[in-house]
Amino acid sequence: MLGLYLHIPFCRRKCPYCDFFSVAAGDPHFRVYPKLLRQHLDWAAAHGWRGPIDTVYFGGGTPSLLSPRVIGSLLDTVARRFGLTADAEITLEANPGTVTAARLCGYRAAGVNRLSLGLQSLDPAQLVNLGRLHGRNEGLQAVNWARRAGFDRLSLDLIFALPGQTLSALDAELDRYLALAPEHLSCYGLTAEPDTLFHQRVQTGELQLPDGEFYADAFLLLHERLTAAGYEHYEIANYARPGQACRHNLGYWQRRPYLGVGAGAHSFRDAGGGERWAVPPDLDAYGTALRVGHEPAVLLENFEHTGAMSEMLYLGLRTRSGVEDAAFRAGFGRGVAEAFPQAVERLRPWLVFEEGNWRMTVAGWLIYDRLIQEFL
Repeated sequence: MLGLYLHIPFCRRKCPYCDFFSVAAGDPHFRVYPKLLRQHLDWAAAHGWRGPIDTVYFGGGTPSLLSPRVIGSLLDTVARRFGLTADAEITLEANPGTVTAARLCGYRAAGVNRLSLGLQSLDPAQLVNLGRLHGRNEGLQAVNWARRAGFDRLSLDLIFALPGQTLSALDAELDRYLALAPEHLSCYGLTAEPDTLFHQRVQTGELQLPDGEFYADAFLLLHERLTAAGYEHYEIANYARPGQACRHNLGYWQRRPYLGVGAGAHSFRDAGGGERWAVPPDLDAYGTALRVGHEPAVLLENFEHTGAMSEMLYLGLRTRSGVEDAAFRAGFGRGVAEAFPQAVERLRPWLVFEEGNWRMTVAGWLIYDRLIQEFL
Protein backbone atom coordinates (compact mmCIF):
# COMPACT_ATOMS: atom_id res chain seq x y z
CA MET A 1 0.00 0.00 0.00
CA LEU A 2 1.12 3.55 -0.69
CA GLY A 3 0.06 6.92 0.67
CA LEU A 4 -0.16 9.93 -1.65
CA TYR A 5 0.24 13.59 -0.68
CA LEU A 6 -0.52 16.36 -3.18
CA HIS A 7 0.69 19.84 -2.24
CA ILE A 8 -1.44 22.74 -3.49
CA PRO A 9 0.73 25.81 -2.76
CA PHE A 10 -1.79 28.58 -3.40
CA CYS A 11 -3.67 30.81 -0.95
CA ARG A 12 -5.83 33.88 -1.26
CA ARG A 13 -3.55 35.45 1.33
CA LYS A 14 -0.78 33.94 3.42
CA CYS A 15 -1.59 33.76 7.13
CA PRO A 16 0.99 35.58 9.29
CA TYR A 17 1.82 32.44 11.31
CA CYS A 18 2.19 30.01 8.36
CA ASP A 19 5.60 28.75 7.24
CA PHE A 20 4.37 26.24 4.64
CA PHE A 21 5.28 26.90 1.01
CA SER A 22 2.53 28.90 -0.66
CA VAL A 23 2.04 31.75 -3.12
CA ALA A 24 -0.89 33.99 -4.01
CA ALA A 25 -3.74 32.35 -5.91
CA GLY A 26 -3.32 35.02 -8.60
CA ASP A 27 0.10 33.63 -9.45
CA PRO A 28 0.28 32.67 -13.15
CA HIS A 29 1.33 29.13 -12.20
CA PHE A 30 -2.10 28.48 -10.69
CA ARG A 31 -3.76 27.84 -14.05
CA VAL A 32 -1.24 25.25 -15.25
CA TYR A 33 -0.56 23.61 -11.89
CA PRO A 34 -3.14 20.77 -12.18
CA LYS A 35 -1.51 19.74 -15.48
CA LEU A 36 1.89 19.64 -13.74
CA LEU A 37 0.45 17.44 -10.98
CA ARG A 38 -0.88 14.99 -13.55
CA GLN A 39 2.51 14.97 -15.30
CA HIS A 40 4.19 14.30 -11.95
CA LEU A 41 1.83 11.39 -11.25
CA ASP A 42 2.54 9.96 -14.70
CA TRP A 43 6.30 10.35 -14.14
CA ALA A 44 6.19 8.67 -10.72
CA ALA A 45 4.18 5.71 -12.06
CA ALA A 46 6.73 5.26 -14.83
CA HIS A 47 9.71 5.45 -12.47
CA GLY A 48 9.17 2.82 -9.81
CA TRP A 49 6.35 4.07 -7.60
CA ARG A 50 3.74 1.34 -7.21
CA GLY A 51 0.24 1.31 -5.76
CA PRO A 52 -2.39 0.66 -4.88
CA ILE A 53 -2.98 3.95 -3.07
CA ASP A 54 -4.87 3.59 0.21
CA THR A 55 -4.73 7.23 1.41
CA VAL A 56 -4.76 10.48 -0.56
CA TYR A 57 -4.24 13.86 1.09
CA PHE A 58 -4.69 17.21 -0.66
CA GLY A 59 -2.78 19.70 1.52
CA GLY A 60 -1.53 23.21 1.16
CA GLY A 61 -1.80 26.04 0.85
CA THR A 62 -5.53 26.00 0.18
CA PRO A 63 -6.54 22.95 -1.89
CA SER A 64 -10.17 24.12 -1.87
CA LEU A 65 -9.13 26.79 -4.38
CA LEU A 66 -9.12 23.96 -6.93
CA SER A 67 -12.54 23.17 -8.36
CA PRO A 68 -14.30 19.84 -7.76
CA ARG A 69 -13.79 19.07 -11.45
CA VAL A 70 -10.01 19.44 -11.11
CA ILE A 71 -9.92 17.37 -7.90
CA GLY A 72 -11.94 14.66 -9.62
CA SER A 73 -9.62 14.70 -12.62
CA LEU A 74 -6.57 14.28 -10.37
CA LEU A 75 -8.21 11.37 -8.55
CA ASP A 76 -9.01 9.77 -11.91
CA THR A 77 -5.31 10.00 -12.82
CA VAL A 78 -4.35 8.46 -9.46
CA ALA A 79 -6.76 5.56 -9.98
CA ARG A 80 -5.58 4.98 -13.54
CA ARG A 81 -1.87 5.14 -12.79
CA PHE A 82 -1.69 3.48 -9.37
CA GLY A 83 -5.08 2.08 -8.43
CA LEU A 84 -7.15 3.14 -5.41
CA THR A 85 -8.20 0.66 -2.74
CA ALA A 86 -11.94 0.24 -2.25
CA ASP A 87 -11.77 1.89 1.18
CA ALA A 88 -9.19 4.57 0.31
CA GLU A 89 -9.21 7.56 2.65
CA ILE A 90 -9.28 10.73 0.53
CA THR A 91 -8.79 13.96 2.48
CA LEU A 92 -9.12 17.54 1.25
CA GLU A 93 -8.06 20.55 3.29
CA ALA A 94 -10.51 23.43 2.88
CA ASN A 95 -10.81 26.93 4.26
CA PRO A 96 -14.11 28.61 5.11
CA GLY A 97 -14.66 31.43 2.66
CA THR A 98 -13.36 29.33 -0.26
CA VAL A 99 -16.25 26.85 -0.24
CA THR A 100 -19.96 26.90 -0.97
CA ALA A 101 -22.65 24.29 -0.44
CA ALA A 102 -22.46 23.34 -4.13
CA ARG A 103 -18.65 23.20 -4.12
CA LEU A 104 -18.59 20.85 -1.12
CA CYS A 105 -21.19 18.61 -2.77
CA GLY A 106 -18.92 18.59 -5.82
CA TYR A 107 -15.89 17.47 -3.80
CA ARG A 108 -17.91 14.69 -2.20
CA ALA A 109 -19.17 13.53 -5.60
CA ALA A 110 -15.59 13.61 -6.93
CA GLY A 111 -14.57 11.03 -4.33
CA VAL A 112 -13.33 13.08 -1.38
CA ASN A 113 -14.57 11.30 1.75
CA ARG A 114 -12.75 13.20 4.51
CA LEU A 115 -12.75 16.98 4.93
CA SER A 116 -10.22 18.90 7.02
CA LEU A 117 -11.68 22.34 7.66
CA GLY A 118 -9.34 25.14 8.70
CA LEU A 119 -11.50 26.91 11.25
CA GLN A 120 -8.53 27.66 13.56
CA SER A 121 -10.86 29.49 15.96
CA LEU A 122 -14.50 30.40 16.52
CA ASP A 123 -13.59 33.55 18.45
CA PRO A 124 -14.16 36.53 16.10
CA ALA A 125 -11.40 38.64 17.66
CA GLN A 126 -8.86 35.85 17.50
CA LEU A 127 -9.71 35.13 13.86
CA VAL A 128 -8.77 38.75 13.12
CA ASN A 129 -5.56 38.40 15.14
CA LEU A 130 -4.67 35.25 13.18
CA GLY A 131 -5.17 37.05 9.88
CA ARG A 132 -7.90 34.70 8.74
CA LEU A 133 -10.14 35.83 5.90
CA HIS A 134 -13.29 34.24 7.32
CA GLY A 135 -15.39 35.07 10.38
CA ARG A 136 -17.14 32.86 12.90
CA ASN A 137 -20.40 32.71 10.94
CA GLU A 138 -18.61 31.66 7.75
CA GLY A 139 -16.85 28.91 9.71
CA LEU A 140 -20.10 27.61 11.17
CA GLN A 141 -21.79 27.81 7.78
CA ALA A 142 -18.97 25.77 6.20
CA VAL A 143 -19.44 23.04 8.82
CA ASN A 144 -23.17 22.96 8.13
CA TRP A 145 -22.61 22.79 4.38
CA ALA A 146 -20.08 19.96 4.83
CA ARG A 147 -22.58 17.90 6.79
CA ARG A 148 -25.30 18.53 4.22
CA ALA A 149 -22.88 17.48 1.46
CA GLY A 150 -22.50 14.09 3.15
CA PHE A 151 -19.14 14.44 4.90
CA ASP A 152 -19.33 12.10 7.88
CA ARG A 153 -15.57 12.29 8.44
CA LEU A 154 -14.98 15.91 9.38
CA SER A 155 -11.80 17.25 10.97
CA LEU A 156 -11.60 20.75 12.45
CA ASP A 157 -8.41 22.72 13.15
CA LEU A 158 -8.02 24.62 16.43
CA ILE A 159 -5.11 26.90 17.32
CA PHE A 160 -4.54 27.50 21.05
CA ALA A 161 -2.12 29.49 23.21
CA LEU A 162 -3.09 32.64 21.34
CA PRO A 163 -2.00 36.14 22.36
CA GLY A 164 -4.20 37.34 25.21
CA GLN A 165 -6.05 34.01 25.48
CA THR A 166 -7.16 32.86 28.94
CA LEU A 167 -7.99 29.34 30.05
CA SER A 168 -11.63 30.32 30.45
CA ALA A 169 -11.67 31.63 26.88
CA LEU A 170 -10.13 28.38 25.64
CA ASP A 171 -12.71 26.42 27.66
CA ALA A 172 -15.50 28.38 25.97
CA GLU A 173 -13.85 27.77 22.60
CA LEU A 174 -13.95 24.03 23.28
CA ASP A 175 -17.64 24.26 24.10
CA ARG A 176 -18.25 25.78 20.67
CA TYR A 177 -16.16 23.13 18.90
CA LEU A 178 -17.72 20.20 20.75
CA ALA A 179 -21.18 21.47 19.85
CA LEU A 180 -20.25 20.85 16.22
CA ALA A 181 -19.48 17.16 16.99
CA PRO A 182 -16.53 16.71 14.60
CA GLU A 183 -15.10 13.23 14.17
CA HIS A 184 -11.56 14.63 14.44
CA LEU A 185 -9.77 17.64 15.93
CA SER A 186 -6.25 18.90 15.20
CA CYS A 187 -5.11 21.22 17.99
CA TYR A 188 -1.94 23.24 17.49
CA GLY A 189 -0.23 25.64 19.86
CA LEU A 190 0.61 28.91 18.14
CA THR A 191 4.30 29.34 17.41
CA ALA A 192 6.18 32.16 15.72
CA GLU A 193 8.13 30.25 13.07
CA PRO A 194 11.15 31.88 11.39
CA ASP A 195 10.40 33.71 8.13
CA THR A 196 6.81 34.46 9.14
CA LEU A 197 5.19 37.79 9.85
CA PHE A 198 4.40 36.67 13.41
CA HIS A 199 8.08 35.96 14.01
CA GLN A 200 8.96 39.48 12.89
CA ARG A 201 6.33 40.91 15.24
CA VAL A 202 7.62 38.85 18.16
CA GLN A 203 11.18 40.00 17.44
CA THR A 204 10.16 43.66 17.46
CA GLY A 205 7.99 43.29 20.57
CA GLU A 206 4.80 44.08 18.66
CA LEU A 207 3.41 40.62 19.47
CA GLN A 208 3.75 38.65 22.70
CA LEU A 209 2.92 34.95 22.82
CA PRO A 210 1.79 33.21 26.03
CA ASP A 211 4.56 31.73 28.17
CA GLY A 212 5.37 28.04 28.59
CA GLU A 213 3.29 27.71 31.75
CA PHE A 214 0.15 28.87 29.96
CA TYR A 215 0.91 26.56 27.03
CA ALA A 216 1.18 23.59 29.40
CA ASP A 217 -2.06 24.48 31.17
CA ALA A 218 -3.85 24.91 27.82
CA PHE A 219 -2.48 21.61 26.47
CA LEU A 220 -3.68 19.74 29.55
CA LEU A 221 -7.08 21.45 29.42
CA LEU A 222 -7.51 20.27 25.83
CA HIS A 223 -6.51 16.75 26.82
CA GLU A 224 -8.90 16.63 29.78
CA ARG A 225 -11.90 18.16 28.00
CA LEU A 226 -11.57 16.21 24.75
CA THR A 227 -10.81 12.80 26.25
CA ALA A 228 -13.74 13.30 28.65
CA ALA A 229 -15.92 13.97 25.59
CA GLY A 230 -14.95 10.61 24.07
CA TYR A 231 -12.03 11.57 21.83
CA GLU A 232 -8.82 9.57 21.81
CA HIS A 233 -5.68 11.70 22.13
CA TYR A 234 -3.94 9.55 19.53
CA GLU A 235 -1.06 11.90 18.62
CA ILE A 236 0.44 14.96 20.28
CA ALA A 237 -1.76 17.41 18.36
CA ASN A 238 -4.60 15.15 17.23
CA TYR A 239 -7.82 13.79 18.71
CA ALA A 240 -10.35 11.45 17.12
CA ARG A 241 -13.52 9.56 17.83
CA PRO A 242 -12.90 5.79 17.91
CA GLY A 243 -12.02 4.60 14.42
CA GLN A 244 -11.71 8.15 13.07
CA ALA A 245 -7.95 8.79 13.28
CA CYS A 246 -6.39 10.16 10.10
CA ARG A 247 -4.96 7.08 8.40
CA HIS A 248 -2.79 9.16 6.08
CA ASN A 249 -1.00 10.97 8.90
CA LEU A 250 -0.63 7.73 10.85
CA GLY A 251 1.30 6.47 7.85
CA TYR A 252 3.85 9.26 8.36
CA TRP A 253 4.33 8.44 12.04
CA GLN A 254 4.61 4.71 11.32
CA ARG A 255 7.22 5.24 8.56
CA ARG A 256 5.07 3.77 5.83
CA PRO A 257 5.95 4.70 2.22
CA TYR A 258 4.27 7.72 0.68
CA LEU A 259 4.66 9.69 -2.51
CA GLY A 260 4.67 13.49 -2.41
CA VAL A 261 3.48 15.23 -5.58
CA GLY A 262 3.68 18.97 -6.16
CA ALA A 263 6.15 21.77 -5.46
CA GLY A 264 7.18 21.59 -1.79
CA ALA A 265 5.94 17.99 -1.31
CA HIS A 266 7.97 15.29 0.48
CA SER A 267 8.19 11.52 -0.12
CA PHE A 268 9.42 8.53 1.85
CA ARG A 269 10.67 5.28 0.36
CA ASP A 270 11.03 2.36 2.78
CA ALA A 271 13.84 0.55 0.92
CA GLY A 272 16.75 -0.29 3.24
CA GLY A 273 16.80 2.13 6.16
CA GLY A 274 14.52 4.49 4.25
CA GLU A 275 14.96 7.52 2.00
CA ARG A 276 13.39 10.97 2.24
CA TRP A 277 12.93 13.05 -0.89
CA ALA A 278 11.58 16.59 -1.36
CA VAL A 279 10.40 18.61 -4.33
CA PRO A 280 12.00 22.07 -4.01
CA PRO A 281 9.47 24.84 -3.24
CA ASP A 282 10.04 26.48 -6.62
CA LEU A 283 7.21 26.49 -9.16
CA ASP A 284 9.42 27.41 -12.12
CA ALA A 285 11.92 24.64 -11.36
CA TYR A 286 9.08 22.17 -10.82
CA GLY A 287 7.57 22.87 -14.22
CA THR A 288 10.94 22.75 -15.96
CA ALA A 289 11.87 19.37 -14.44
CA LEU A 290 8.60 17.81 -15.55
CA ARG A 291 8.75 19.27 -19.05
CA VAL A 292 12.17 17.70 -19.67
CA GLY A 293 11.30 14.42 -17.93
CA HIS A 294 13.62 14.77 -14.94
CA GLU A 295 13.04 13.66 -11.33
CA PRO A 296 11.39 16.71 -9.74
CA ALA A 297 12.50 15.73 -6.20
CA VAL A 298 15.93 15.75 -4.57
CA LEU A 299 17.23 13.26 -2.02
CA LEU A 300 17.19 14.74 1.50
CA GLU A 301 18.38 11.78 3.53
CA ASN A 302 19.36 8.16 3.06
CA PHE A 303 18.99 6.54 6.47
CA GLU A 304 21.62 4.20 7.82
CA HIS A 305 20.80 1.71 10.59
CA THR A 306 21.13 4.04 13.60
CA GLY A 307 19.35 6.91 11.89
CA ALA A 308 16.42 4.69 10.97
CA MET A 309 16.13 3.49 14.59
CA SER A 310 16.16 7.08 15.85
CA GLU A 311 13.52 8.22 13.40
CA MET A 312 11.23 5.30 14.17
CA LEU A 313 11.24 6.43 17.81
CA TYR A 314 11.00 10.13 16.98
CA LEU A 315 7.88 9.53 14.90
CA GLY A 316 6.30 6.61 16.73
CA LEU A 317 6.49 8.11 20.23
CA ARG A 318 4.38 11.02 19.01
CA THR A 319 1.46 8.60 18.90
CA ARG A 320 -0.58 7.03 21.71
CA SER A 321 0.07 3.56 20.30
CA GLY A 322 3.80 4.28 20.53
CA VAL A 323 6.47 1.89 19.26
CA GLU A 324 5.98 -1.87 19.42
CA ASP A 325 9.15 -3.38 20.84
CA ALA A 326 8.76 -6.64 18.90
CA ALA A 327 8.47 -4.76 15.60
CA PHE A 328 11.48 -2.62 16.51
CA ARG A 329 13.48 -5.77 17.29
CA ALA A 330 12.38 -7.42 14.05
CA GLY A 331 13.50 -4.41 12.06
CA PHE A 332 16.76 -3.63 13.82
CA GLY A 333 17.85 -6.78 15.67
CA ARG A 334 17.55 -5.18 19.12
CA GLY A 335 14.75 -3.96 21.35
CA VAL A 336 14.46 -0.28 22.24
CA ALA A 337 16.02 -0.70 25.70
CA GLU A 338 18.97 -2.58 24.21
CA ALA A 339 19.52 -0.04 21.44
CA PHE A 340 19.18 3.04 23.68
CA PRO A 341 19.76 1.93 27.31
CA GLN A 342 20.88 5.31 28.64
CA ALA A 343 18.04 7.21 26.97
CA VAL A 344 15.43 4.77 28.30
CA GLU A 345 16.83 5.14 31.82
CA ARG A 346 16.95 8.95 31.70
CA LEU A 347 13.40 9.21 30.30
CA ARG A 348 11.91 6.78 32.82
CA PRO A 349 9.48 9.34 34.35
CA TRP A 350 7.96 10.10 30.92
CA LEU A 351 8.57 6.93 28.89
CA VAL A 352 6.59 3.83 29.82
CA PHE A 353 6.56 0.23 28.58
CA GLU A 354 3.06 -1.24 28.51
CA GLU A 355 1.70 -4.34 26.79
CA GLY A 356 4.78 -4.64 24.61
CA ASN A 357 4.77 -1.00 23.47
CA TRP A 358 6.90 1.99 24.40
CA ARG A 359 4.79 5.10 24.92
CA MET A 360 5.34 8.69 26.00
CA THR A 361 3.09 10.00 28.77
CA VAL A 362 0.95 13.10 28.24
CA ALA A 363 3.36 14.97 30.53
CA GLY A 364 6.18 13.76 28.29
CA TRP A 365 4.41 15.07 25.20
CA LEU A 366 4.46 18.53 26.79
CA ILE A 367 8.26 18.60 26.57
CA TYR A 368 8.56 16.18 23.67
CA ASP A 369 11.03 18.18 21.59
CA ARG A 370 13.49 18.21 24.49
CA LEU A 371 12.99 14.60 25.60
CA ILE A 372 13.24 13.06 22.13
CA GLN A 373 16.76 14.46 21.73
CA GLU A 374 17.91 11.53 23.90
CA PHE A 375 17.27 9.23 20.93
CA LEU A 376 18.68 11.46 18.20
